[in-house]
Amino acid sequence: MQIQQNISLKNFNTFGIDVKAKYFASVTNTNQLTKLLANKNYPDKLVLGGGSNMLLTQDQDKLVIHVNIKGISIKNEDDNFVYVEANAGENWHEFVLWCLDNDFGGLENLSLIPGNVGTAPIQNIGAYGVELKDTFVSCNALNIDTLEETTFTKNDCNFGYRNSIFKNEAKDKYIITSVVFRLSKINHKLHMDYGAIISELNAQNVKNPTIQAISKAVIAIRESKLPNPKEIGNSGSFFKNPVISKKKFKKLQSNFKKIPSYPISNSEVKVPAGWLIETAGFKGKRFGNYGVHKNQALVLVNYGGAEGSDIFELSKLIQKTVFRLFDISIETEVNIL
Repeated sequence: MQIQQNISLKNFNTFGIDVKAKYFASVTNTNQLTKLLANKNYPDKLVLGGGSNMLLTQDQDKLVIHVNIKGISIKNEDDNFVYVEANAGENWHEFVLWCLDNDFGGLENLSLIPGNVGTAPIQNIGAYGVELKDTFVSCNALNIDTLEETTFTKNDCNFGYRNSIFKNEAKDKYIITSVVFRLSKINHKLHMDYGAIISELNAQNVKNPTIQAISKAVIAIRESKLPNPKEIGNSGSFFKNPVISKKKFKKLQSNFKKIPSYPISNSEVKVPAGWLIETAGFKGKRFGNYGVHKNQALVLVNYGGAEGSDIFELSKLIQKTVFRLFDISIETEVNIL
């Protein structure tokens, strides 16, 4: 393990923002991570996983630690379920494909989500009616101050919509090193609630859906809507879908008759942020070398050479405009650094 100086982070964030880390090190096991955290010569540290949920707006005058701990193993299993542990540095989509190759069900709807396994629980990643918490059992995490490893159960994590304990009271206090999932071996429960999945399965002439077929459908849908970060810098969905009261939604309906919603509870609904942003006129809008993607208004993009601060200012303009038009505050999903 070597500590390098003045390293570009362009290849370590999916936005492709070219800022520099004053100090940089990549760790491949927990012992290396512990030693770096204990190193008093570098008091300021930033932990990087897959770099998919962040927008870097400036050079990092600190030690940037890239968590590159790999490995997938079966912890336990019975006739119906298998308990799989994946280390933090595993690419999320590649891990999902590994599960599908072994006919383990539960994560297929989460195919092609950018990032690594270690950062997935932080925002309780979700897509097409499924969230990480649905299969999550526990995770191991290293306390940054005490350097002790703690196991967080599902209840400990306080999962909510794109939320967890790691975004609240435990924020910046722990580094997740591995995650355990409970996945089905037989009688897979297929989640096809979203119409787009059914339409895609029909388009692919799938008569008897499997978890593998659903994954392929999800991949096709995502590829049609979302840009590949390897081709156009982005961080996936930049904003969360806001949750508002049914009373407020009915009031909005009087002015915006086509406004869509998804029920959350007896008193609340979720409104697609993408629809709000598109209706506000931002979809496909380009500002030089950055802008809003043409196929998905939720996605802000770096066409090449953009500054993170430019994209951040665009996000604030979008938030301000959406609030002015709809009286709805939309929050960012990504971390601004």
